[in-house]
Amino acid sequence: MNLTLHVWRQKNASSPGRMVRYEARDINPDMSFLEMLDVVNEGLIGKGEEPIAFDHDCREGICGMCGFMINGTAHGPLRGTTVCQLHMRHFEDGEELYLEPWRARAFPVIRDLAVDRSAFDRVIASGGYISVSTGSAPDANAIPVPKESAERAMDAAACIGCGACVAMCPNASAALFLGAKISHLGLLPQGQPERNQRAIRMVAQAGRELFGNCTNIGECEAVCPKEIRLEVIARMNRDFIKASFTEREALREDAEEVIKEPLAGGRR
Repeated sequence: MNLTLHVWRQKNASSPGRMVRYEARDINPDMSFLEMLDVVNEGLIGKGEEPIAFDHDCREGICGMCGFMINGTAHGPLRGTTVCQLHMRHFEDGEELYLEPWRARAFPVIRDLAVDRSAFDRVIASGGYISVSTGSAPDANAIPVPKESAERAMDAAACIGCGACVAMCPNASAALFLGAKISHLGLLPQGQPERNQRAIRMVAQAGRELFGNCTNIGECEAVCPKEIRLEVIARMNRDFIKASFTEREALREDAEEVIKEPLAGGRR
């Protein structure tokens, strides 16, 4: 199959970018989207041109490294699929595809289709962990966890932090990512001691990283490759509201920062 690609090319964050047209010829329909780009890059390198830069690692839909916009949709047209697991058979021969990087102030372009998502790392570092020392690992059956809570926690833990939710949201909100990480730990017994602090600190850090606010549009859920549900955002909001009252004195600076100045980021 043959395709026409319109790819966003940008040397670095401070350089202007532009769409460049490329022809992808004799593509095997069983190739993944990234394998198709590998073929295009081999041709560019053979002609002495700069290859298209894009993020990737495991190429198994697990690591969350890959991701960009395909015809205006994060990760492309197939629901519940990362770019690396999207195969060319889902496109038509002769189709024109427009490839762009994630568009959010919190995700500056590094080069071409690759963006800096270290803002997610800083959000996790602000509270997305369990630091309470519990000694040696207890027996698996020593801490009873209700089946419903365990299943919801595992569903939330499926988030791979790819950033598609931010890229697709008109407000560039990280609420689905935040909700998944806060819910994952907040639903388990081990996460209870730091539950309040976690909610306030992570939401406050998201504001510092210039992510936008959530207005319940639902685009994040529609493009999430792990199909994280919007209910995690409701759970995050509940935890934050409760914590903002019960932990106001202990976390006054972070809590008041979010209350006085709601998340005000957005697209570039």
